[in-house]
Amino acid sequence: MRWHELTVHTTEEAIEMISNFIHEFGAGGVSIEESGTLNKKRDTSLGQWYELPLNDIPEGRAVIKGYFAEGTDMDSILEELKRSVDQLAEYDIDTGNPVYELKDVDDEDWANAWKQYFKPLRVTDRLTIKPTWEDYTPEADELILELDPGMAFGTGTHATTSLCLRTLERVVQGGEDVIDVGTGSGILAIAAAKLGAKHVLALDLDPVAVSSATENVHLNGLDQQITVKLSDLLQVLNEHKAEAAGSGALGVKLPVQVVVANILAEIILLFVQDVYEVLESGGRYIVSGVIKSKQQAVEEALTAAGFELIEQTEEQDWVVLVARKP
Repeated sequence: MRWHELTVHTTEEAIEMISNFIHEFGAGGVSIEESGTLNKKRDTSLGQWYELPLNDIPEGRAVIKGYFAEGTDMDSILEELKRSVDQLAEYDIDTGNPVYELKDVDDEDWANAWKQYFKPLRVTDRLTIKPTWEDYTPEADELILELDPGMAFGTGTHATTSLCLRTLERVVQGGEDVIDVGTGSGILAIAAAKLGAKHVLALDLDPVAVSSATENVHLNGLDQQITVKLSDLLQVLNEHKAEAAGSGALGVKLPVQVVVANILAEIILLFVQDVYEVLESGGRYIVSGVIKSKQQAVEEALTAAGFELIEQTEEQDWVVLVARKP
């Protein structure tokens, strides 16, 4: 079978939004390759090893490829994609003068080819991400996150996800109710549950992500500990106020002790006050997906809502913040 391959050369900052557009336009799958310039430091502190050599994609740039079934009207999709990408400027997202390419490919195995590069990855002293198709013998103290990301985001290799996982390991002490906003593959929700959270409510606006997260929760045997729901940010809490107040269908009881959001800064700014209201006094809000250029705006919004900033960690051009509700 032949496929139409749509390639977008853009910025790392715009990856999640453009990838989401491509999914929404009907792609059977999306691949993402970020900058691998020779001056980029690779973390080997926990024994990580890398299957791919460093590439020559310029610093801060990325190449996104979407695959569409033969016969798809690619001219219309390309036109719609360009229009959607152009509108990102309204949200102050730098797309870096994107370049688009279209070609046909004849590789029947493209959808699974990436799996050979996704190996078990020890992200922290305790957390290790293991693809479902890989054999791996854990050490006694390792917590294994079984993952098949499918078409959703979140394998743990991106800086924002690994930063979030390391922060969760410090924040979650056990027994907390946690809300994961923008769960993607469910990796952060699964990590929180493995670290001892009482219950996790995992939310995402994308039905593909909800399906992927639900499957990954099941693979980890956490169906009773994690509830996955389709929701526009925290909107589902308003729709199920009675359940949220009484720890019913949503699993968590408001107010919760921890909220984590690994999404774009522009989206984080839309619901800071909502997060403040669902957290108990002393609760922590872990904010990731923040590129350094947007850090000040996010910090100002958190402070304005009443949060105290208590922690900041950086990796590459990304920042994770921990805010506390007094």
